[in-house]
Amino acid sequence: MTDAAKTEYTPHRVSPPGDTLAETLEELGMSQVELARRMGRPTKTINEIVQGKAAILPETAFQLENVLGIPASFWLARETAYRTALARSARKSADVAPETLEWANQFPCKEMAQRGWIESCAKKAEYVQGLFSFFSVASVSAWEATWNRPEVAFRRSLTRKGNRFAVSAWLRRGEIEAVTVRTRPYDATKFRAALEQCRTLTTANPEVFCPSVQKACADAGVAVLFVRELPSASVSGAARWLTSRRALIQLTLRFKTDDQLWFSFFHEAAHIRLHPKKGIFVDDGQGTSTQEKEADAFASNMLIPDDAFDDFARLRPVSAQRVQDFARQQGIAPGIVVGRLQHERILPFNQLNHLKRRLAWTH
Repeated sequence: MTDAAKTEYTPHRVSPPGDTLAETLEELGMSQVELARRMGRPTKTINEIVQGKAAILPETAFQLENVLGIPASFWLARETAYRTALARSARKSADVAPETLEWANQFPCKEMAQRGWIESCAKKAEYVQGLFSFFSVASVSAWEATWNRPEVAFRRSLTRKGNRFAVSAWLRRGEIEAVTVRTRPYDATKFRAALEQCRTLTTANPEVFCPSVQKACADAGVAVLFVRELPSASVSGAARWLTSRRALIQLTLRFKTDDQLWFSFFHEAAHIRLHPKKGIFVDDGQGTSTQEKEADAFASNMLIPDDAFDDFARLRPVSAQRVQDFARQQGIAPGIVVGRLQHERILPFNQLNHLKRRLAWTH
């Protein structure tokens, strides 16, 4: 994945514009006294500007333009950059309220920094501003108002088993990456056709099915993203509407096998097709609500039609050869058949796993 493009340059150190002024005077062979005389300003004022103690105001900038021939806009831009850097540094090093630090402590900041989601910092308190920028909020209360609304609240089982702060970070990363994904307006008929096309890709390698799934769904109005899971966020996928005409399916490799990934994909697709546009559906594998059961049923039947599976499952014994033959007849990967058999308790979870394809992040 590529990081979202940065829109602001924030260097670690910005020199005062007085440094540039001093260099310019040296090049011209002009003293501070001479500059002050030509500008009609006290020498002390010029000296304070050179030392960074006094700011370059608009009137001063135009005087410098007249005397030195360097545009006033240059001096004002240098002054703004310098004062902004000072304010940013002061804000970063300011004391952090205990409740704010406690909030920041809930996030896997080091892991997020390693992935380039936020800037790496030496101390936890220094991550606060980075987290605010990452989530596009100005305070902890604003974060709570954004991520604890009823329509985005995570299920109780998820809150118990996973770190909801890490989950919110993973979801936010999906939002950021989705900005770069171009999609057509959502079309339910096209999305259904796209899902049929995606089913035929289950036998393909990841380098083939990943871009193919993304393109097919994007043409139907659904962005599909593979976002590496955070260790403390126990999720395998999520689905939501970014706008009324654009949806997002976000997936991880939590279980690292093809059957789990494909089931998660079609499970999230079911939320897009069947359920209200309001809200975020987060899949942790523990859902018991009606909507989660409907999504499970949709995914199962989409991958292997129930009647075909029932006919196949009646015959015993279940062997690797029979699984492979049935998968070939259905046009799907054999690991998906094994996963369904295990889920239905027809096959122990420790059998025929060699038919599943192992998946891993390449970067």
